[in-house]
Order: sequence, then C-alpha cells, then structure tokens
Amino acid sequence: MSISADVLRGHTDTIILTQLMRADNYGYEINKNIQQRTHGQYGFKEATLYTAFKRLEQNGLITSYWGADGPGARRRYYAITDAGRRQWAENIREWEDTRALLEALISIEEET
Repeated sequence: MSISADVLRGHTDTIILTQLMRADNYGYEINKNIQQRTHGQYGFKEATLYTAFKRLEQNGLITSYWGADGPGARRRYYAITDAGRRQWAENIREWEDTRALLEALISIEEET
C-alpha cells in the first residue's frame, strides 16, 4: 500500500497529538511508534517533526520538559495540554466528516 505523503501532511498535528494522548514522550520514540503502527510505511523526517513540535508548543497545544533519563543525552519530552486535547478532539471530528464526504464522493455504488 502506498499513500502519498501529501495526503498525510495535513494531518501531522493530529498524528502527533494522538501519540501524546497515549503518554508523554520524546521525538525519536514518537516517530518510532508511528513507524511501528504503520509497519514502516510512514514516519516523519526529523525537521518536520521538530518544526511541528515547535508550532504545537507555540500554539499552547503541547508543553515540553527535560526528562531525567539517567546517564547520556537528556531527552526533551512533550506532553499534551488541555487545549491540545480539545484540538485533538476537533481534528478527529473534522477527519470523520472528511472521510464520510470522501467516501460519498468516490463511491461508485448507486444511491437508493
């Protein structure tokens, strides 16, 4: 199965917010989870992911903090805010409406 990156690009924020609805996490692990859930068919480029984090944080939809992971490089974790949860719910409603509309438009079955 091949899905154009352009089709998914408009859903970057929703994809990230969905990951953060599950739990706080850091960029690499979020991207790894996305790749696992799509069986390697989709993942973000690092620049896309961190640009989205910055935008989401500036819009008050997520916050970030430094984790205490022990030795080695410190990780910046991201957490969804209440505003982010509301935006996620709105994005999901919009997706459901869009999906229903597209299904109606591309269906070749006759209406009864």
